[in-house]
Amino acid sequence: MKTQFFLPMIPPTVTAQEHKVTVRNGKPVFYDPPEVADAKSKLTAALSQHKIPQPYSSAVRLVVKWLFPIKGRHSDGEYKATKPDTDNLQKMLKDCMTSCGFWKDDALVASEICEKFYADITGIWISIEELN
Repeated sequence: MKTQFFLPMIPPTVTAQEHKVTVRNGKPVFYDPPEVADAKSKLTAALSQHKIPQPYSSAVRLVVKWLFPIKGRHSDGEYKATKPDTDNLQKMLKDCMTSCGFWKDDALVASEICEKFYADITGIWISIEELN
C-alpha cells in the first residue's frame, strides 16, 4: 500500500521541542505553549482530510518535503538550511499523523527521508509506503 498527498499551507516553524514545564503538586507537568498547540491543531486538521481507510500496521518509509515561503534572495527549489531542524519538524508531524490514525505507532517508520526547500507553492508533501 502507498499513500501520497500534499497539504497546501505555510509549514509551521514552531516544533514539538518547544514544550514548557510547570510544577503542580511538586511534580513537573509538560505542556504545549499556545503557538505549538495551534500548529499541532492546524497540522491535524490538514492531515485528517487525507485519512486512510486502514492504518499501516507494518514497517513503512515516510518521505516528507517541507516547502517554505521564499525569503530574501532564495529561489524556488533551493534547499532551506536554516531552522527549524528537520528532526523537530518530523516529530510533531509524526505525532499528528499518529493521532489521525495513519498508523498505530510512529515506531513503524523504519525509513525516513526528510527535505526542506524554499518554494513558490508552500506546503508539505507526504508519501508513505509499506516496506517488505
